[in-house]
Amino acid sequence: MFSNMHRDLRTTAAWRISIWTTLAFALGTAGAFSIVYFLVAQGLRERSDTWLSGEAEVLAQVSADTPSDRLYKSIVREVAELAAQEVPDERNARGESLNSVFFLATNPNNNDDSPLWVGPSSKDAFISAIQRAALTPGPPKSIKVEGYRQTFRVVAKAQNGKNVYLGLSDHGAIHLLHTLARRFLMLWGGMFLLGFVISYWSARRTLHRVERITETVARIGTEGLQERLPEPVNSDEISRLAKTFNRMLDRLQSSVNQLRTVTGGIAHDLKSPVTLIRGTLESALCNEGNEKWRDSVGEAIEDLDRLLQLLNTTLDLAEAEAGALHIDRAPVDFSDVVRQLVDIYQPAMAEHDHEVTTELEKHVVVDADVTLLNRAVSNLLENELTHLPEGCRVKIRLRSHQGSAALVIEDDGPGFPPEIGNQAFKRFVKGKHSPGHGLGLAFVDAVAQAHGGCAQVSGRPEGGAVITLLLPISVLQTA
Repeated sequence: MFSNMHRDLRTTAAWRISIWTTLAFALGTAGAFSIVYFLVAQGLRERSDTWLSGEAEVLAQVSADTPSDRLYKSIVREVAELAAQEVPDERNARGESLNSVFFLATNPNNNDDSPLWVGPSSKDAFISAIQRAALTPGPPKSIKVEGYRQTFRVVAKAQNGKNVYLGLSDHGAIHLLHTLARRFLMLWGGMFLLGFVISYWSARRTLHRVERITETVARIGTEGLQERLPEPVNSDEISRLAKTFNRMLDRLQSSVNQLRTVTGGIAHDLKSPVTLIRGTLESALCNEGNEKWRDSVGEAIEDLDRLLQLLNTTLDLAEAEAGALHIDRAPVDFSDVVRQLVDIYQPAMAEHDHEVTTELEKHVVVDADVTLLNRAVSNLLENELTHLPEGCRVKIRLRSHQGSAALVIEDDGPGFPPEIGNQAFKRFVKGKHSPGHGLGLAFVDAVAQAHGGCAQVSGRPEGGAVITLLLPISVLQTA
């Protein structure tokens, strides 16, 4: 059940709209944060470099102005420690200091004078790193010190033959940037989810109105033209669509009603004289007279019957193609319909030496008009009886497959002529030697489409024809 819900969710337009909208929003905010992140990092770097340059200049001046006596190192060290205290004491969650400042003063002209160091105890690692970097007076540079994961920004100053180096760890700035990134990611994730929910809810609410239009159109196509779409009081695009569609339905219903009136009048006007002529011929046939005359009257009556059948089928086809064929749907056991009609046609098949075999799955239920369904199956059997030469084999199969009831009638006759091909279901299309009017299979296809199915025709490799009638299985059966 969950997998079906998940699949249905992904196939909705609301899902796709929400995904693309949220992705666009997420990419936009990520791009904006990247710019802010870069500006903050650049600002921190500029601030630390400015502080380093200024303090290094002061310490170099103090180192140059202080006499080289016993108090020199004490004075310069005290000034360096005061400068280091200006850096905020930032610490991580474990209480470890994030900012590390060191100061180094050397006198290249006096090899006996040991360098002045203020900073971490491992001064040798710092001195080695400075020597490897070959720092010269100028803007601050980054160096890597062995034993430390973070880099140090170091500035070098030279004054009165003395070199001064002042360094500041990048750990504090990096920790600040990482904290900023983590908080943004948390906020970004929450905004992503909230944005998706809001966009999906809004799209779903809007598209629900479109879905109601779709459902109404589906009902109109199968059950009649009386349905109308609700017309909201607001005047947005969907509301205008509903109003326009309702006006179109009004015009369409009026046209269909006119069509039914015209076709009904034509049918009545034609049926009445034909029925009157038939009655007159039957009365004449009952009177005693010349046998040859009686045969002619009988043939005339048969021709009138065929004319009435042709007229009824033509009118039904016209209504079906106009979407106005009246259908009284009800659950019908398709298996019983086929079995009964096969039993009815079995004697006629036997007269033509046709061998009929059936494979009918039991209880295949469809929602259909039983009268139209009987006529459609009868047309299929009549087609076999009319067009097959003597002594053919006819195989009739009925089974349910992928939500449809499939009725397959297969024979080993000559098959459809090449000039017909896929046009077998069009009106008045028939073979050169066919005695019919080309309406039987057209009616079958019209009935199938009116019920939401289809009809198909194909040939057998070893010769013969295959006609397939597909109808949707009833919801009662699938449940």
